[in-house]
Amino acid sequence: MVKKFGDNTVLDDLNFTVTKGERVTLIGPSGSGKTTILRLVMTLEELTGGYIHIGGTPLQYQEQGGKRVRISDKRRRRTTTDIGMVFQHFNLFPNMTVMENIIEAPVNVMGLKKAEAEAKAEALLDKVGMAWKKDARPNELSGGQQQRIAIARALAMDPEILLLDEVTSALDPELVGEVLAVLKDIAAETDISMLIVTHEMQFARDVSDRVMMFDQGSVIEEGLPDKIFSEPENQRTQDFLRAVL
Repeated sequence: MVKKFGDNTVLDDLNFTVTKGERVTLIGPSGSGKTTILRLVMTLEELTGGYIHIGGTPLQYQEQGGKRVRISDKRRRRTTTDIGMVFQHFNLFPNMTVMENIIEAPVNVMGLKKAEAEAKAEALLDKVGMAWKKDARPNELSGGQQQRIAIARALAMDPEILLLDEVTSALDPELVGEVLAVLKDIAAETDISMLIVTHEMQFARDVSDRVMMFDQGSVIEEGLPDKIFSEPENQRTQDFLRAVL
């Protein structure tokens, strides 16, 4: 996988696999390419070179007759319905209520009946502790409440993969815990694969099956959380963790 912005190579010949149900956390300095990976998987950015496969299905490009061929937008959209993403800045629709935000995609993309989508949304809102705010609009909610709604909205599509992009970095410190608690519950109760970008190292340690240290567009070290956080081998990893812990 290669991603360039002009002459700037953000991801350099990156190659890794996330198995079904695995929770993988990407750590490293800002600008090292972590969020770009999530945006590529969500097809919000275009691959410069290489391929991404979701469950064996090519996502942006496939090899055909020895050539790299772009996949149609229709096929891309069909594959990305299996992927949910929770963004740093919530990205809720401001003109919709909490309930409308959550049922929008299940009704219009998956074709669920409205009553069925609402029943599912009620259950998800209950799970994230936000059922009492179903008729509110995003501007009436705190950042932590908006992020919990965003998590419920992503889960409403029954994703096989959940992408989490610095989901606590825009929150006031006292609101971080409530969002991480919801995500820990989801990790414990489901077999959704997770690809996580975070600066919350304790959260990474608690939920991850594997941690990958990024620097300048490449993985420089990876392993079990206890190994990476307690006995990192790479000097760059040691320096980074010393700075953030």
